[in-house]
Amino acid sequence: MKHLLSTRDLDQSTAVGLLDIAEDMDAVNRREIKKLPTLRGRTVVNLFYENSTRTRISFEAAAKRLSADVINFTAKGSSVTKGESLKDTAQTLTAIGADGVVIRHSADGAAHRLAQTDWIDASVVNAGDGTHEHPTQALLDAFTIRKRLHGDASRGRALDGVRVLIVGDIDHSRVARSDLWLLTTLGAEVAFAGPPTLIPFGIDSWPVRVYDDFDEAIAAGFDVVIMLRIQLERMHDAFFPTSEEYTRLWGLGEQRLRRLGEQALVMHPGPMNRGLEISSFAADSAQATVREQVANGVSVRMAVLYSLLGTAGLGDTNGGLA
Repeated sequence: MKHLLSTRDLDQSTAVGLLDIAEDMDAVNRREIKKLPTLRGRTVVNLFYENSTRTRISFEAAAKRLSADVINFTAKGSSVTKGESLKDTAQTLTAIGADGVVIRHSADGAAHRLAQTDWIDASVVNAGDGTHEHPTQALLDAFTIRKRLHGDASRGRALDGVRVLIVGDIDHSRVARSDLWLLTTLGAEVAFAGPPTLIPFGIDSWPVRVYDDFDEAIAAGFDVVIMLRIQLERMHDAFFPTSEEYTRLWGLGEQRLRRLGEQALVMHPGPMNRGLEISSFAADSAQATVREQVANGVSVRMAVLYSLLGTAGLGDTNGGLA
């Protein structure tokens, strides 16, 4: 496989192989010198049409720790503001010799469009396209869950039997979609919970149970709860009455956290709206993995770039590190 566009493209063997490579990269990131020569001479372009902090910095750190040359492209201040098309930008990247392109775009399917045309020869990594998918976020979520649950015995393991609840703005969340497909592939049982106005149309055909009551879902018992940010920038209508009402019905505060039990993990893809979908008490608790997710994101993205641009293809994740 030349590209990483969707978690639906990953079978269990490939996904577990990527997580195992991320374990090796995690060990590199714990060393004093966090550097490998694996991608020396390769050029990775971060092509970001939407604002980002964690994902862009994480990919930049990942590429640099693999010794790649990195070019950061943002739409603001570029020729995109003058009307340059994605095709013209892609052809510019080809002309400068890009080997890998990490793209974030507001349009669903933008990464697929870039990868499935003759505009560019580089490997394409989807860093988030509209409300469609965000595959590396799902991989780092799976990596974080596996590491928390299995520790040093993580290698080679899937997530069989792990129960995961994803809560909040499902409709606008590319993370929810990518998490659902990947975690299900890894053997986990995934459920959604959120207001009916924030549940996607056609969800009946997805392999997921949907709760319309957060407290009912908590009572059902889950090993992991992933809280989603309310994406106000993607909303053009009133999807819930007030912020206070949303927090009362769907926010994770101290009382709900205690009902989850001390063993349950609390996750959030960030950025967090503290006091809206998650309280500071929950976000800063020992059960929360938010900072671990950010750190693990570098290891996972190193694994993805290594697998796409290194000696092994993404379908051969058993190759040794260079």
